[in-house]
Parts: sequence; C-alpha cells; structure tokens
Amino acid sequence: MKAEVTLRIDADLLREVRVLAAEEGRSIDGLLCDLLAGLVRDRQAFHKARRRALERLRHGFDLEWKRPSDRSSVHER
Repeated sequence: MKAEVTLRIDADLLREVRVLAAEEGRSIDGLLCDLLAGLVRDRQAFHKARRRALERLRHGFDLEWKRPSDRSSVHER
C-alpha cells in the first residue's frame, strides 16, 4: 500500500534534486523513496547490532581466568 506525501522544499533544492534524478534516469519520487528506505534499513540494522552488543555485555565472556592459589605465585621474585 502506498500513500501520498506532500513536501515543502526550497526551490533551489528542488531544482538540484530534479537534475540529480534526471542524471540517474529516475523520478524524484523513486529517488526519495529509495533514500528513505535506505535510512530506515540503516536505522534497523543499527538497532539490531545494538541489541546484540548489549546482550553480549549482559551475558559476559568466559575468559577462563582462575584465581591464583596464593599471593606469592602472582608476585614471583
């Protein structure tokens, strides 16, 4: 399902966007739709990566560290 949106942009910017779309052989509508879809994809990917990183932090890492049996073994002289 598609919906129509009205934008108010500066006339100079609109002229540049028309040129850009024409150079790419596309419509302004198609150009803007792809740009907006890319922004949404990037944001979703960021949030997915953030959730994974936070989950790894919550879970932690097993560094296989073992407490030394006595203090002198840590400070060998």
